[in-house]
Amino acid sequence: MFDQLLHALPVVFHPANFAAMVGGTALGIAIGALPGLSATMGIAVLIPLTFGLDPLVGLGMMAGIYNGAMYGGAIPAVLLRIPGTPASIVTTFDGYPMAQRGEAGRALQIAVVSSAIGGMVSAIVLMTLAPPLARVTLAFGPAEYFWVGVFGLSAIAVFVGKNPIKGIISGCIGLLIGCVGIDTITGAQRFTFGNVNLFDGFNIVVLLTGLYAVPPALAMAEEAVKTGISRAKLKVKSEHGMFDDWRRLWKVWARSSFIGVLVGLLPGAGGNIAAFLSYNETKRASPDPDAFGQGAPEGVAAGECGNNADNSAALVPALTLGVPGSAVAAVILGGLLIHGLRPGPALFRDHPDIVYGFMIQMFFTSLLLILIGGVIGTRVFIHVLRLPRVLLVPLIAGLTAVGVYSINNSMFDLYMMLGFGLLGYAMERLDFPLAPAVLGLILGPMAEENMRLALLISQNGWLVFVTRPISLGIAALTVLVLAFPIVRDSIAKRRTAHAAAS
Repeated sequence: MFDQLLHALPVVFHPANFAAMVGGTALGIAIGALPGLSATMGIAVLIPLTFGLDPLVGLGMMAGIYNGAMYGGAIPAVLLRIPGTPASIVTTFDGYPMAQRGEAGRALQIAVVSSAIGGMVSAIVLMTLAPPLARVTLAFGPAEYFWVGVFGLSAIAVFVGKNPIKGIISGCIGLLIGCVGIDTITGAQRFTFGNVNLFDGFNIVVLLTGLYAVPPALAMAEEAVKTGISRAKLKVKSEHGMFDDWRRLWKVWARSSFIGVLVGLLPGAGGNIAAFLSYNETKRASPDPDAFGQGAPEGVAAGECGNNADNSAALVPALTLGVPGSAVAAVILGGLLIHGLRPGPALFRDHPDIVYGFMIQMFFTSLLLILIGGVIGTRVFIHVLRLPRVLLVPLIAGLTAVGVYSINNSMFDLYMMLGFGLLGYAMERLDFPLAPAVLGLILGPMAEENMRLALLISQNGWLVFVTRPISLGIAALTVLVLAFPIVRDSIAKRRTAHAAAS
């Protein structure tokens, strides 16, 4: 295997392939920075243009767009609190508060380095462990996926904020929204009210854009501030220093990379779930969990590292078994088939230069993020905040409207975005946290569908959820996660009582 990797290196760094990787990474960052656009859309548009090119040139552009777009979504998330991609929703939690206190440059630097580290770790896993990890994926059935969904939903306990009742209500709103559409098991319509546009449910990009882009725009319109943040506050370097941040964050990167790789191996999970779980575990392990949501650098690092560690890991089942781990991996599979490359064991045997070259491209385009996104992009994009608020409002409204309309060329999506925006604005004014709603929307349908599939397969045998070793392990881990805050609070109260008594 290592001989094949070394043999593919000179092919990868041929001038045409190198240019494709650089161009794809820059284009991917731009795509991710535009709300509503995604890596899936960018690669899908690119595939027909690569038909006459050398396979590695086309794959190099796809790798660049993939990794670039996953980081690019952090740019509007930090600067404007608008998730550029669904996976960057977690970055808004702490990235935007950092920007508000004049640390936008630092937040973007942490985001790009975290993205690069997560992407490189994921690519190394893809290069070295693809075949054995693909067999791990085969061990997951509907029961295991149900517990993965429940484990993710347990993170709502972390996001409920100071008022648990409001946090739980927010989570229930997300679960209810996730029920809209045609039932994938029975084919019955649920909460569609006969409207054809609701048969597929609500598009996650439309919902996230509405919840997270419209409320800050309305808040800015209320303030009508005629000046932006001063140049002095937009410094890229902070008093902490880049290497100080690195020393603080290496544990976060290690934990989030591990979680992102595991989630990437599960077909259909995606970077947004990896980001939420990474953020959740980082906050749980932090000595100061209350700092999260107020501008904690660890929160930015966890989300960005987790969602990028999903990238190459999602390609493990795609390349080895032909089972894509994400929507982007599915589109990349289409690109391989267009060039006459059929996924599976034969791909590694018959075309080692191409498959191992593509793995190296995934690693190198992750490394390019630091140069293109960090050194160049950060210093350019932070000046968006210097614009007066009265100009930012129409800019945000225009970008979000164009991005959302371009998804399906549908005015209905624009109306839905506005409706969810008003809902998000009302929830914020009433101090309802938005994160539980998003978590419920993403993980609720996944848990429900796999629970029902498991029951159908086992003929309503409920023991299927606890008899398989992996299911039992994830269930036990979920119980421990939910019990952890209770145990921690109990220990803290005992220590306080003991200290008072002495």
